[in-house]
This record gives sequence, structure tokens and C-alpha cells, in this order.
Amino acid sequence: FTCISDRSFMSTFGTLFKVTTYGESHGRTVGCIIDGVPPCLPLTEADIQPQLSRRRPGQSALNTGRNEADQVTIQSGTEHGLTLGSPIGLIVPNNDQRPTDYKDMSSVPRPSHADFTYQAKYGVKSASGGGRSSARETIGRVAAGAVAEKWLKLRFGVEIVAFVSSVGNIEADQSKIDFATLNRETVDQNIVRCPDQEAADKIIALVAEAKEAQDSVGGVVTCICRNVPVGLGEPCFDKMEALLAHAMLSIPATKGFEIGSGFAGTKLRGSQHNDPYYLKEGGKLGTTTNNSGGIQGGITNGETVVFRVAFKPPATIGQQQQTSTYLGEAANLEARGRHDPCIVNRAIPIVEAMAALVMADTCLLQLARQASHGPVPGSELSSQFAELYKL
Repeated sequence: FTCISDRSFMSTFGTLFKVTTYGESHGRTVGCIIDGVPPCLPLTEADIQPQLSRRRPGQSALNTGRNEADQVTIQSGTEHGLTLGSPIGLIVPNNDQRPTDYKDMSSVPRPSHADFTYQAKYGVKSASGGGRSSARETIGRVAAGAVAEKWLKLRFGVEIVAFVSSVGNIEADQSKIDFATLNRETVDQNIVRCPDQEAADKIIALVAEAKEAQDSVGGVVTCICRNVPVGLGEPCFDKMEALLAHAMLSIPATKGFEIGSGFAGTKLRGSQHNDPYYLKEGGKLGTTTNNSGGIQGGITNGETVVFRVAFKPPATIGQQQQTSTYLGEAANLEARGRHDPCIVNRAIPIVEAMAALVMADTCLLQLARQASHGPVPGSELSSQFAELYKL
């Protein structure tokens, strides 16, 4: 008999706020089961649908031609608009399926896609589309993230906003973006979800050019999380930045993650990079700069959490590519199907969802810790400090 820990179930994410996603890109439905949602949370489909609509395909001429409404239905875990504390089942139908688009690719693994690795790992793979490696899998994540986000907003006032900060070699001017006030309405004012309109116009032209050439381009998503409580993260191996990196790099097509100053911080001296403390209104400590990205020692410090996620150019393109069959015979592949020339604008709600799932899970873990520990030993200062930063 072999004992397998929860972490071995690879379609499940989280410890207390736990999400299991299911479904394939051309199956009948996709969805998720959420366990650990606190009871008496007001929740209806209207709380979940907006983020799914932001993620759905067919939003503009720059995205895939697959047209899905991605309409969610709550199947369990709520009554009279309130959560019951029991598992919540969410389901979304796949209505615009075209599995026959992939018939001619059954003997040829698509370059840089997951066809070869899934076949090698499991001995079988989904015959249509990417199966579980498809971005359709992220519907369950986005739906669960919307639930997590509502609880975080009501309980702690947490706000999570992501945006496209670069595509190809075109970068948004960060000086034009106010991280303290940026909201989703501003992000959604253009189809590429870049709040720097000058950069957005150039990105739109670049993506249109790639689509015309039956090619693709990658980009970077920046995410900011405001009003995050102090004390989230579980050192040593489940530090907050480690959990966020895990969450983000589990999203299809991701190739990089950095937090705060990231790799650019390696070019600074310690005297430039350190974040000095000061006393904020309300008696809590804050930092005058935020090179740490809101996390120090793997634990949130109360400042805005800022991180970036890199997405590669989508692997499936319409250009003919010289490659090989599964048996090693030379082959020319001209992929069919409906695919995005760039996925970063549709990745925005996915990044926000995964951030919300991490935040909700770590909040519940910290609440459990605080509820279980006894009096804080030491001086009066220690007791006052613990009370001041209690969730």
C-alpha cells in the first residue's frame, strides 16, 4: 500500500481553499469543484460570469474564431444565494466544438505543443485539440478564482488587477500607470488590455500582423494585488512568492515569473534595493519603496503585491512547419483549428484567478494559525504587535 499525498493529485490546487478542475478542450463540458469556501458568502452565477466572459474566446478579430459563451451554472454548494460551506460544483458547456479539425494531426506531434509529452507520459492523449493542456482547462480556474476573489474582497478588501505590460518588443510605459488606482474597467478599454493606449495601438498592429502571417507573438502580464493582509505565506517551502510562482507557471504557455524588482533588481546595490520602513496612518508600518513586491521572507508585508508572468508565443500556428511524425518520419505540418495569435489579453483573468486562489488559501491558513495559538510571549510590545497585524 502506498500513501499518496494531496499534492500528487495534479488537477487539484490549494490546501484549505481547494479547487479541482476537469474537462478537455473538445469534451462536452469543463468546470471545477471548489472545497473549503466559507459558509454564508453571498454567491450567484452573476458573481462568476464577468471573469469568464473576459476569458472567453471570440472576443475580437485578434483572438481565436472559436465562439463560446462560457455560461456558468452553479450545481451545488449554495442555497438562496448563500454558500453552505459544502463543495461548490461549477459547470460550463463546450458548445462550439470542432474535433475534426485535428484529424490530420493525429500522427504528427505539433512543435512545442504538449502532444508528444502527453503521449510519452500517459501512453495516450486527447485526439482532438490539446485536451487537458488546452487553455479551455483554465475555465475552472477562472470560475473558482471569482469565488475566491469575492470572499477576499468582502473579508479583507483585497483588489486584484492584471494588465498586459508588453507584447513582443513593445512595452507599456509604466510611468503612465497608477498602480494605486488602476482598475479592470480601465484595463478593458482596449482589446489588448494594455492601459497605455499608445503602446496598445502598437500591440494591436503587431498582433494583427502576426495573425495575417499565420504566426504568433508572446508577451508579459503584470498583476497587482492591493490591500493584502500582513502575514500570508508559509515558510520555508510555501513562501508566498513560491506559491504564486507555482500558480502562475501552471497556466498554459507560461515561461517566466518575477516578483517586485525581479531580474532588474540584480543590477542594483543593496542600498538602492532595500525598502525602508515608516509609520503609516493607523499605526501600522509600511515601506517607502516596494522593490520587494509586497513580500519579505516569503511573507506578505502589507504593501501591494506586484509580479509579472511571461507567456510564450502560442505554439499552434497556421504556417507549414517541417517536423516529424511520432515514428520519426519527416513530415510537413500545417495546423488547422482556431487559435490565438497572441494569448496575453485573454490570460488576464486567468492570472487574476490564480492570484485570488493563492490569497484565499493562505488567508484561511493564517486565520487557522491565529485562532489556535495562545498568548504571545515576551514584552507588551510583542503582544501589541501581534494584535495590530491580526487578520
